[in-house]
Amino acid sequence: MAKAAYIGVNGTARRVKKMWVGIDGVARKVKKAWIGVNGIARLFFGGGELSYYGTATQLSTNMYSMGATSVGNYALFGGGSTSSSAVTNVVNAYDNNLTQTIPDPLRSGVRYLAATSVGNYALFGGGRASSSYVSYVTAYDVNLTRTYPTSLITQVAYLSATTVGNYALFGGGENNNKSEVYTVNAYDAALTRSQPSNLSVVRRDMGATTVGNYALFGGGHNDNDDESNIVDAYNASLTHTNPVALSVARGGMGAMSVGNYALFCGGESSSGKAVKDVDVYDNSLTKVSVEPLSVARGVPTYPPAAGTIGDYALISGGYSISSYADTVDVYDSSLTHTITTPMSIARAAHGAAVIGDYLLFAGGQPYSSAGKIVDVYQVS
Repeated sequence: MAKAAYIGVNGTARRVKKMWVGIDGVARKVKKAWIGVNGIARLFFGGGELSYYGTATQLSTNMYSMGATSVGNYALFGGGSTSSSAVTNVVNAYDNNLTQTIPDPLRSGVRYLAATSVGNYALFGGGRASSSYVSYVTAYDVNLTRTYPTSLITQVAYLSATTVGNYALFGGGENNNKSEVYTVNAYDAALTRSQPSNLSVVRRDMGATTVGNYALFGGGHNDNDDESNIVDAYNASLTHTNPVALSVARGGMGAMSVGNYALFCGGESSSGKAVKDVDVYDNSLTKVSVEPLSVARGVPTYPPAAGTIGDYALISGGYSISSYADTVDVYDSSLTHTITTPMSIARAAHGAAVIGDYLLFAGGQPYSSAGKIVDVYQVS
């Protein structure tokens, strides 16, 4: 394991997370550094190496198809299913020491909800309760104090969420009439709700992530249950545009960003099968080529989970050709593709959230074996 380097700032030791050195007038990132001790080279800085940490304290209950996000010093996992039919309103929080706490629950037990964060708040919105869909939004501040902001414009599940600038965006989904919608709800850092322009077409099960000045909603399923290749973009002023479409129409994919790139990974294509395709957009919304996933993964109710830590974007699990996957694909900030240590158990429909030096993959299907498991990856 790489050792850590520290520097004094105002009398306090601060850990050095990134380091550069000038070579021929160009700043080069230091990945490893050694110092001589008694004539022996000792590693004293490992500039953000990705590794598998192990498992954290299990979730307090089975959870899959949950919402996951981070705020302050906490990674939060809320709601979801506990079995084939039951839903929960339980929230599990992990701090940057991986200590688990249980905040006040969501306003309602729901699955197929969405979560993101803005300012000092983590937001959990929408979802499917036992017999109907909900419009509720539950907020947690950096102290895990719970409040209830203005509800979403409509009752909706299978929606997607991401954040750009000072706005948390909840987009698309399916309403109580089992019809897909194209509404977008925006919440600012004071939790005031507004309504930007609609998505260009109705759809659910989209991938959502943010790169540079743009929030992106990609793919999904439309009102005829057909896969879509459309990408909608919103800038920090909530101006709506449409970048170049995905290379393959699909829904139930994983989406995350690393460096200057947004990645849409896997999903279910029009053939009804999971795919390996990865579409990448840079921070000017130009499409970039990248290696595909190592395994096909992702169908709408059994998607992979995706998250970013340091200079690494990870996509894990998902339903593959005929089984759950435990594989974890990694793309770094240069879009170099590698495979890292697999999760401790194969699964799909799990949650991903980052806190401190840790990225947590929690819960998932099959709930009987994976529903409480929390796998942790670290950058050190």
